[in-house]
Formats: sequence, C-alpha cells, structure tokens
Amino acid sequence: MAFENITLEKGMYHVPGKSFTEVLESLDSSKEYANTPLAGLDAYQRQLKRFGIRVSGPSSDAVEKFFSSTQSAALFPEYIARAVRQGMERKNRLPDMVATVTKIDGLDYRTISAEDAKEDRTLRPVLEGTKLPETKIRTNDGLVRLMKRGRMIVSSYEALRFQKLDLLTVTLRQIGAYIAEAQMKDAVDVLLNGDGSHEGIAVKQLSAAPTYADLVELYISLAPYTMNTVLAGTDAMQALLKLDTFRDGEAGLDFHGTGKLITPLGAALVHVPGMDPKTVIGLDRNCALEMVQAGDVLLEQDKLIDRQLERAAVSTVAGFAQIYAGAAKGLKYT
Repeated sequence: MAFENITLEKGMYHVPGKSFTEVLESLDSSKEYANTPLAGLDAYQRQLKRFGIRVSGPSSDAVEKFFSSTQSAALFPEYIARAVRQGMERKNRLPDMVATVTKIDGLDYRTISAEDAKEDRTLRPVLEGTKLPETKIRTNDGLVRLMKRGRMIVSSYEALRFQKLDLLTVTLRQIGAYIAEAQMKDAVDVLLNGDGSHEGIAVKQLSAAPTYADLVELYISLAPYTMNTVLAGTDAMQALLKLDTFRDGEAGLDFHGTGKLITPLGAALVHVPGMDPKTVIGLDRNCALEMVQAGDVLLEQDKLIDRQLERAAVSTVAGFAQIYAGAAKGLKYT
C-alpha cells in the first residue's frame, strides 16, 4: 500500500506552510482508506502501524522502537509534538476566553480594531437623506506581543531508550498542560494591562470578596456585551464557590455530581492560577480577545531524530490582542 512506500526523512519537518502530518497526507491521503481496516487513521498513525510502533496502552513499546531504523526515527519528533499538544488540549480553557485564533508564519503581526465608544453601540433611527453612523476599523499602531512558552527536555537517549512510550507520554502531556496554563495567564495579562494599542480593562476595587450582587452588577455593566465567561484567581475562585447562591442543593447539583464548576449567571467559570488571586474578570468571549499563533508546537527535530536528547526544546509562540476593550471588566478586592 502507498503508506508502506514513503521514504521518511528530516526534510519533511521543514516544508514551508506544512506540518509533518500534512506532508505525509499529501503523499498518502486518508481519503483513499475509506471502508478499509485503516479507516480512521491519519497518515502519521499509518506510519506508526507500518513500523509496528505502539505509543499507548499497557503493551506500548519502549522509546528505542522509534530508532530501530533511520526512517522510523523520523517519526519521533511528531510523537513528542502530539503528546504535548494533547496536554495543552486537556488543560486548555482558551476557547472560553478568545473570540478567534489567527495563525501567522512570521513574528510581526498587527491586528485591527473598531471604535467602541458608548454612542456607537446603539443604532439610532436615521432620517431620510442623512448619513448612517460609521464604524471605523483601523490597523493598530503596535505589534502584538508574542510570548515563547515551553520547556527544555534534559535527558539522554541511554536514560530513555528502555522506558515505555506510554509513561513518557504522561510527562510530555504535563509539559503541554504547563504551556496551556502560561498562555491563559498571558491572555489575562493583556486584558488587565492592555496590548500596547489599547489600555487595560476597567477594574472596580472592592473592600471585600465579591458578593452575588457584585456579580450581577458586573453582568449588567457589560451590556450590550454578554458576560459568558468569568475568570478568577485562586482566592477569588474559592470566594465565588462559597457564595450561598451557589451552595444550595439545586445550584450545586451539577458540581457535586460531575465536578463541573458552577457557572455564575450562566457564564463559564474558569480558574486561572497564574492571575492575581483576588481578581475576577467578566468577559464576552465572542468579542474580547484575539489569539495569535506563530506556528504549532516547535521542536528541535534534527536533535530528536539523531538521539541528541541532552537538551531538546519544546515550545510554542503565541500572543493576544484586545478586539473590543469594553467586552471585559474586572473586580479586585483587598
């Protein structure tokens, strides 16, 4: 079959605009395997099957199985990238925080913004012969600040070669979880401090932990935006969950039964450990933030293929920009 005749080599990781899996798919399309025993596998998973590499389960292979041949060694960086990506996805709450994700090839990016004055939010009746109200869209003056987040894998091939891939995957997923948490904090920092083109959001100072009345006021003050996400630091999260409104049997049924956090006023409640512990942010996730990604999970592929694991970096590059500054507001208490 086609997947058994592909020659794997390092250069597949350096094709402009394509990931390793996308390069494989161009040579061995998954569409060709419909209604076959290999249906449901992507081009990379078929290569694992080709070389008999099991990456999960109690019968997973040892790391050295990837290096049984020069060609199978080329699959190792993609295995690491996928495991890190799985960890990011498991911990990732950015879909509750960002309206859109923009992927770029370089490191310089200017986003756009629209005027968000209060008088622009209400469309007044227009008399015959008069001009319609205008929404001005412009390119921001400042570049979106991109942050590199990642970890250095410090080990040796000798130390890892006999370890089961299933165990190594656990470590790699945790690296992904750390990256996801750091990116959530980066998003909050942009909301609170601005993105270089916009100032930070309005934050109301409270003398004590927020009450249910404070949450209602925050909800109303965001209009015409809808508060569908609440971000909370550690202390603030505990204070919210202790509110009597969220402790009665009916409101807490889902939390006690499934572990899903109670949602204030229908909003998703997201704990962000890295943010100020006594801060709460209410936002409209459909309007507040844009996420900018420069590439996918970044690896030093040549080192990994050549078994030079002494210091191999795993990282991502991403940044955030405000879209509508009025789509988020905060509370902070002392």
